[in-house]
Amino acid sequence: MRRGDEHGHHGDEGVRRGEPGAFAELAEAHRHELQVHCYRMLGSYTDAEDMVQETMLRAWRRRETFEGRSTLRAWLYRIATNACLDLLSGPARSREIATDVQEGPASGARSPFAEVPWLQPYPDRLLDLAAPAEGRPEALTVERETIELAYLAAIQHLPPRQRAVLILRDVAGWPAEETADALELSVPAVKSALQRARATLRLHLPARRAQWGPATAPTGEERAVLRRYMEASVDGDLSALATLLREDARQTMPPASAVYDGRAAILDMWRPVLTGPQAWGDWKALPTRANRQPAVANYVRRPGHPRYTAVNIDVLRVEDGLIAEITTFGPGLHAAFGLPAEL
Repeated sequence: MRRGDEHGHHGDEGVRRGEPGAFAELAEAHRHELQVHCYRMLGSYTDAEDMVQETMLRAWRRRETFEGRSTLRAWLYRIATNACLDLLSGPARSREIATDVQEGPASGARSPFAEVPWLQPYPDRLLDLAAPAEGRPEALTVERETIELAYLAAIQHLPPRQRAVLILRDVAGWPAEETADALELSVPAVKSALQRARATLRLHLPARRAQWGPATAPTGEERAVLRRYMEASVDGDLSALATLLREDARQTMPPASAVYDGRAAILDMWRPVLTGPQAWGDWKALPTRANRQPAVANYVRRPGHPRYTAVNIDVLRVEDGLIAEITTFGPGLHAAFGLPAEL
């Protein structure tokens, strides 16, 4: 049994006997962390929801194969990992990395975000549910360094089985032998895959990422930058927005492959939206958190309309008090963040 798994083998006999109550209670206790695990594998919040449900169905159907030699948690992780690998190997949804970045006002610079069109944010309020207590193995599933968008986008560049090895070994902390057993690989194959995965990951992570702190929630400085960003956006104050952006700031908008590279390019893109005769309307903003980063949900009231409608969610990466990256997602996940569709 791995360290810290307080569920141990309690109730395992009930699971093996097929008692619905015993299975439901123990399996549901792991639902949130399993969904985070599937999210890392897939990069998509909605796909992760589907796959954790698939995991629960597979586990129930195969409950007689749970022999108690490992913990129920480890058994569920194995099922979830293989459910994700099945999805990634199937034709249902393309997982090809996009390399054709749009020309025109957007830069042709490489960006892991632009190359991963299926990337979606993950609400912090649900991450909190996946980490119920300090020091438990579940806490490892939501550490900031392995849930931030930059990490999520980078690991999507790994082949699926390498990605699974990296997540099980470096995030979940599984031994090589247990990882090999879960993925039906040899131990040398697991070690080789992990080595290759780590090398590829370094190529796609931001250069300064090693300096990021281990905080598990946005810092006071990040929250202050977020407030100023919200105020400037609502006021249409491009000068104030300019002071918040690093000169080399970047904005991407999955699933679009466009990359707005540099402060000037970002402001040029915002200008007609916020000011002038083509401005979209009056804006409102609500603070939120995604992937342990500060975020804002934006709403606009178009001319002649009585209500503000959800437009997007901006997730910010802040370095040294300035915005280094903005990843903008459409309004489809407002409900998952506990946010209204209209104001």
